[in-house]
Amino acid sequence: MTRLFYIEWLKLKHYRPFWILLILYFVILGLICSSVMLYLNFISDRGASFQGISPDMIPFYDFADIWQNLTYLATFFKIFLGFIVVISICNEWNFRTIRQNIIDGLDKKEFLISKLIIILLLTFINTVFILLLGIVLGSLYSPVYGLDVMVQKIFFVPAYFLDVLAFLCFALLVGMLIKKTGFAIVLLAFYTLFIEPIGVLILSHFYAQYTFYEFFPIRAINNLISTPYPKYIFREIKDYLVWHELLLVVAYCTLFIFLSFRLLKSKDVA
Repeated sequence: MTRLFYIEWLKLKHYRPFWILLILYFVILGLICSSVMLYLNFISDRGASFQGISPDMIPFYDFADIWQNLTYLATFFKIFLGFIVVISICNEWNFRTIRQNIIDGLDKKEFLISKLIIILLLTFINTVFILLLGIVLGSLYSPVYGLDVMVQKIFFVPAYFLDVLAFLCFALLVGMLIKKTGFAIVLLAFYTLFIEPIGVLILSHFYAQYTFYEFFPIRAINNLISTPYPKYIFREIKDYLVWHELLLVVAYCTLFIFLSFRLLKSKDVA
């Protein structure tokens, strides 16, 4: 395992675009997640209101709601991590490093594991970043303190880990399917942001009595952490996790990895 990580590290440590994209991702994610109150104060000063509630009255960073609020907001940015994974995979084809790895004695299973190590590492660092951000922002803004209230609903953080991990495994599959970086990024973005959401919207309109479209991959991943903000205008929300939704995302993770391995095995890289 250490050897596989070291091989990946040798590929990435001098690849400047990877580090630039990664640093930009964390800077933008941190800035947006930590500036929500500034934005709410800004629109409040301009007279905006949510059904009679002033935006600056919304306790976005209060414990214990902060975990669902913050992780839900952060999920919108996981697509940029997906781009980084796609670039990492496609570069293997474009620069023929995968061929060199196979010639040097690495088998295809080990190659895939080396990519999964990077995906796991990215997901873990990303989750720890959100966890630390939540602790800092909650400590600054929340009127209630104490370990007991701080850990309430913190289960959204491991759910966020699973959410990001599943999406990055999906990005891995796209990278394995399409060798060209530009096409792979466009496919990942279009499928995630347009094709499946629009397809689900159309299906839910014509087949409202059924829920089969909830099992589509991006929909299933996004369903893990529900939209928390309607609670501030007194609407009921889902502020808990559902076991069958968790299991569905785990199943998709497994499926994406399996299909990636099958695709890799079918390709002639030697």
